[in-house]
Amino acid sequence: MNKETIQLAQGKKIYFASDFHLGVPDLETSLAREKKIVRWLDQVKSDAQAIYLLGDIFDFWFEYRHAIPRGFIRLQGKLAELRDSGMPIYFFTGNHDMWMFDYFPTELGIPIYRKPIQLEVGKHLMMVGHGDGLGPGDASYKILKKFFDSAVCQWLFARIHPNLGISIAKYWSRNSRISNMKKEEKFKGEENEFLLSYCKETEKKTHHDFYIFGHRHLPLDLTVGEQSRYINLGEWVHFSTYGIYDGNTVELKTFEG
Repeated sequence: MNKETIQLAQGKKIYFASDFHLGVPDLETSLAREKKIVRWLDQVKSDAQAIYLLGDIFDFWFEYRHAIPRGFIRLQGKLAELRDSGMPIYFFTGNHDMWMFDYFPTELGIPIYRKPIQLEVGKHLMMVGHGDGLGPGDASYKILKKFFDSAVCQWLFARIHPNLGISIAKYWSRNSRISNMKKEEKFKGEENEFLLSYCKETEKKTHHDFYIFGHRHLPLDLTVGEQSRYINLGEWVHFSTYGIYDGNTVELKTFEG
């Protein structure tokens, strides 16, 4: 597992967000959410030392050699502006936008991570990632993920004309879990939280002060051990929640702007 180190400056913070799912359930709703995310980025840029986007930012993304999905230009423009100002931004792929390649690193200067990393900030060690495919169960998805993540699958999809390929992807999106949620997900007990189980098993081997993931679509702050917590960032379709690390702790907040 890769390890990154950040020296947090006085008065600065690290921000975490995930699961924007831009593109669903329809253009109008997605656009309003995108504008809200841009307002959030404008708000946090004053004291952010770094911003971590932990996957499923787009409900679908595939980079053809000379084409990317239409839309999301406001978010891309804001990210480019922040990067040009010197703001470090880190992007993790999720299960919905795993087909990201070199567009963000080349055009925006934003590195792409495909697996969780260890993040050391001062006295704290964190594990940061999207969270899909971790923990017990869900064997069918794990097999499917390996196929979608394979070079063969990506090569085959790239052979489809973008007009057809992206239309197929939009059909998938309309049938996705986030698109069909009539209301937010519910907590069903610690024993049913697969990411919490993963954190507890990992904690037995290596201590982390914080485990920060997305994917679950439910804002969570749960105890892993006596000095360890699992934070799930939730999503922006219903919650608009994000995480903030101030040098002492990680706190979940809701953006109302």
